[in-house]
Amino acid sequence: MNKAKYTQEVPEDRKEVLKIIQEAKKPLKIMILGGVDSGKTTLTVYLANELLSQGFRVAIVDSDIGQKGILPPAVISLGFPEGIFTSLEEIRPVKHYFVGTITPNQFFGEMVTGVGLLVNEAIKRKADVVIIDTTGLVHGSGVELKRMKIEITKPDLILALQRKNELEDILKPFESKTRVIRLEISENARLHTREERRDIRREKWKKYFENSKEYVLDLRKFYITGTLMFQGREIIEEEKSILENLFKWIVFYGRKIIDKYFVVKADIGAFPRSFDKNIMKAIDLENLSNLIVGFIDKNGFCLGLGILKLINFKELKAHVVTPLTEAELSNAVEIRFGRIRVREDGEELGLLNRDAL
Repeated sequence: MNKAKYTQEVPEDRKEVLKIIQEAKKPLKIMILGGVDSGKTTLTVYLANELLSQGFRVAIVDSDIGQKGILPPAVISLGFPEGIFTSLEEIRPVKHYFVGTITPNQFFGEMVTGVGLLVNEAIKRKADVVIIDTTGLVHGSGVELKRMKIEITKPDLILALQRKNELEDILKPFESKTRVIRLEISENARLHTREERRDIRREKWKKYFENSKEYVLDLRKFYITGTLMFQGREIIEEEKSILENLFKWIVFYGRKIIDKYFVVKADIGAFPRSFDKNIMKAIDLENLSNLIVGFIDKNGFCLGLGILKLINFKELKAHVVTPLTEAELSNAVEIRFGRIRVREDGEELGLLNRDAL
């Protein structure tokens, strides 16, 4: 299930980096950068274990939302390994920040906010060394994402794993501000296909939700975020009838937010429909089924994930499957909507665009 396992058979430059970290002033923040399958998590596991064996208090911020080691996917997680460990999955998280999808595209705000908050939390909890594991998005918009992560966390050390020069656009602006060490990619690093990465996620989703229970939750008792679906005012019957007749829809629920409508609907008949997206947002009811949601506490951290099964819009009650207990759910003040649909068996059903909800 995990690509990265603890091994002491590493290139010599890793051992040199370890000496630098051991001798550096603490607390020390380290950000690891690299493309897909460059060995970032393997390096994280190696450094963390070696530092633990030297008596340092190590924190790991796992922000690789698509290939998470610390469960579950779709969140950024903070963990403090208590002893030697084989893979990140063994680490019990102390905090999560909800992103709600498996790709950082369209979610830069959540990625930067989550990493920043969790690094601060690690320092507050007296970590000697904070290791930040990142996603493999390092080209195009990924350059800007990494820039923002570096600016918000201000790492003392950046470890750059690159095959050629693919990280230079990220690194050059920061070489005068922080220490950058370029590392070779291990000959043991293996590229995984998209299907293999999806299979790995499937097993992780399945493991996270394996002991889940279904709850019926009164949405009026929570703040609802990550969606426009409950903003503004509820539409009246006359508006509902007009929309249904105009577009041949069944409208299950609708709101009007200033001068824009948001409706949950199902099509009657298969034919093209067009409307001005500046005044209308519509989502198919089926796209809400199996949608990942996050349960958020009063401090903005994610207590855990749930799978939305259905919403009774008349009573504003949601049926949600989650491994959280009733006691844990009692600490949630907010339900935040994600953008990936997943079944309890781990099968991913698809991603929604950021603006879909």
